[in-house]
This record gives sequence, structure tokens and C-alpha cells, in this order.
Amino acid sequence: MRRTLLAAFLVAALLGMAAAQVAPDSPTAIQTQYKPKFKGDPAHSEPEAAALGYMRTVVQAQRDYKKKFNRYATSLAALVGGSRSFTRRMIKTDRGDYTVDFHGGKENYSLGMVPKAFDSAHRAFYTDASGHFRVETDKPATAASPALTAD
Repeated sequence: MRRTLLAAFLVAALLGMAAAQVAPDSPTAIQTQYKPKFKGDPAHSEPEAAALGYMRTVVQAQRDYKKKFNRYATSLAALVGGSRSFTRRMIKTDRGDYTVDFHGGKENYSLGMVPKAFDSAHRAFYTDASGHFRVETDKPATAASPALTAD
């Protein structure tokens, strides 16, 4: 009985390993395509959607902070007390596939999301007090980068 179970387990493991070795372009490979979260969603992948969602939260938190204190927060930590949408765990700049690049000032701020590796599913994003989102495919985005639009 034990040998039968062990043999079945080994066969299943080998089949799993073989399936993982299937070339991405082959017809048997499982293709996962990003499904937009809302009409006009500009993300190309789940990691991009998460990065852009984080950015939208920071932008809203900065708007709330500006209304409350008549200036922008100069740090991510300051947003925790100035907005209900920004939580303590959001201070962390390591956001999975992305790293947060935040620079705060009383009159303006900038927020960048830089992927740890650039590819078709990981572009860089930028925004500032203007609320306009910018994008780059192969380098960190800046205020001079092209506007982010839905494809």
C-alpha cells in the first residue's frame, strides 16, 4: 500500500514538473491574461494594478492631508494621521514587485513606483500634486514621461 502511494505521488510530482517545463508559446501552456479591474484600467498586469492602486491611495491621502493642514505631507508616515485611507502598513516602500520613491514638500510632492525588473508586465509610474500619472517602459518615470493612458 505504501509503495503504491509513493509511486502515485512520484508520478504526480513528475507530471507536475513536466507541465512546468512546457514552453510558454506552446499550445498546452496556460496563458493568464490580465483582466481590467474597471473601465479604462491602464494596468497591464496584477502587479501594475497593485502599484497604481497604491498610487491612487497616496494621491487621495495627500488631497485629504492638504485639506486638513493646508499643505502636503512631507513623508509617507505623516499621511497615517492625516488621512483615513492611508494606513501604517502603507509606509513600507517595498511593495512586492515595486519600490516606492516618495519625495514630500509642503507645496508639492512626487511619487514614483519603480519595478524591481522592467518587462511588459512591469512598467514604471510617476505622479505628483497635479494628479497626472506618467509611465515609462524601461526606466523610472518622471514628470516629463508620457501620460499614462488605457490601451
